[in-house]
Amino acid sequence: MIRWILIAVLAIGVAGVGFWGYQEHQEKNAVLIQAENNYQRSFHDLTYYVDLLHDKLGTVLAMNSPRSLSPELAEIWRITSDAHSEVGQLPLTLIPFNKTEEFLSNIGDFSYRTAVRGLDDDPLTVEETKMLEELYAQAGEIERELRKVQHLALENNLRWMDVQLALVNNDQKADNTIIDGFKTVEKNVESFSEGNFSQQLSGVSKDNEKEIKLEGENISENEVKSLAKDLFKVNDGNLKITTSGEGSDIKVFSASFEQDDKHGYMDITQKGGYLISMIVNRDVGEKSIGLYDGMNKAKKFLEKLGYDNMEAHNSAEYNNVGVYSFAYQQDDIRIYPDTVQVKVALDNGDVIGLSARDFLVHHQERDISEPKITVEEAKEEVNPNVKIQEESLAVIENDLGEEVLVYEFLGTLGDDTYRIYINANDGFEEQVEKLKQAEENFETSA
Repeated sequence: MIRWILIAVLAIGVAGVGFWGYQEHQEKNAVLIQAENNYQRSFHDLTYYVDLLHDKLGTVLAMNSPRSLSPELAEIWRITSDAHSEVGQLPLTLIPFNKTEEFLSNIGDFSYRTAVRGLDDDPLTVEETKMLEELYAQAGEIERELRKVQHLALENNLRWMDVQLALVNNDQKADNTIIDGFKTVEKNVESFSEGNFSQQLSGVSKDNEKEIKLEGENISENEVKSLAKDLFKVNDGNLKITTSGEGSDIKVFSASFEQDDKHGYMDITQKGGYLISMIVNRDVGEKSIGLYDGMNKAKKFLEKLGYDNMEAHNSAEYNNVGVYSFAYQQDDIRIYPDTVQVKVALDNGDVIGLSARDFLVHHQERDISEPKITVEEAKEEVNPNVKIQEESLAVIENDLGEEVLVYEFLGTLGDDTYRIYINANDGFEEQVEKLKQAEENFETSA
C-alpha cells in the first residue's frame, strides 16, 4: 500500500516538475516572441518612413510657394527623426550602419534649418534645389533596397532573432539576406557621400562632424573576458567574444553568454575599455527592493565602471525592473547630452541593462558661460498656470542639435508634472517635457 502511495506521489511530483518546466519554456518563448515582434515592427516602420521620406522629397521639388514649402520641410525633419529612431531599435550593433544614420540626420537637419529660416525672405538657392533633387534620387535607392529586403524576409519567413545570433556568433553559414541587404544600403549611402553636394549637406549637422574621442589604451580580448565574467557573473567557458565590423564609428568587443535560464550580451570599446551597452535577459522574480534603492545600486554600478559625477534625473518601473536615466554633473549644472541609462532587477538588485553611447559620444568638460538672464526673468517665460517646484541650470540639445544653457524648471499643472527648459541667454522656451511618473525627485527615499 505504501509502495503505491509513494509511486503516486512520485508521479504527481514528476508531473508537477514537467508542468513547471513547460511553463518556464512558454514564458521564455513569450519573451523571445515579443523581442522578435519588436524587431519586425521597427524594420517595417523604417521601410515605411523611408518610403514616406522619398515621397515628401518629391513633393517638395514640385512646390513653388514658400508658405507650402516650410511645413513640408518640417514634416521631412519629423520623418527622418522617426526613421533614425527605428534604426536604433534594430540589432545592428555589429553592422557598420553609421553612414546611413548620418545620412538621415543630415537630411533632417537640412530640412529643419531651411524650414525655419523664413523662405519668403530667403528662398531656396539653385544649389539647395539641386541638393534636394539628389536627395530624392538617393532616398529612392534606399527605398528600393529596403523593399527588396522586406520582400525576401517575408517570403522566406526570416527572423531578426536569427540575425542577432548570426552577428554575435559570426555565423557565416546562416541566411544573411537581411545582413547583406543592410550592408548594401550602407555601401550605397557611402557612395553618395563621395559626391560634391555631400560636403554641403554634411556640414549642416555639428553633431555628425564631432569625432568620437575615447581616452585610454587599447584593451585585449583577455581583458574583455575578465570584465564580462565579472559583470555577467559567469565563467570563461560560457563567453563568446567578437569584434565590430570595419566602418563602425566606435570599435567594440562584443561579449555574449547563455547559461541555464538566462543569456546576455555587452559591447565594450576597444579603446579605453568603456562599457557602452549591456543586456541580461532573465526572469525577474518578486520585488524585494524599492525603486529608490535600485537607483542607488545603479549609481554604484556606474561608479564601479568609472562613470563619476552622474545624477539620476528620471526613473520608472516596469515588471519589477527599475529603469533609470543618469546625466553628468559639471559644477552643479546637469549636462543632459552626457546621459547613461541603467536597468536594475528589483528582485535582487542586479544590473541587467546599460546604455552609455550618448555619454561616450558627447562627453567633454565644457566651458559654460554665465547666464545672460536671471532665474526670475526666466520664470516669467513659463506658463503662469504651472506651479514651479524646483529650478536649476542645465545644458540640453535644442532641435538643431546645438547645446544650449537653460534654466530647468520642474513644475505641476493639475495632476501632471513637467520639465520646462528656458534658454538662459534669451528666454526662449526650448523644450517642455511631460514626466510619466513622480519618481524623478530623488531627495528622499521612496
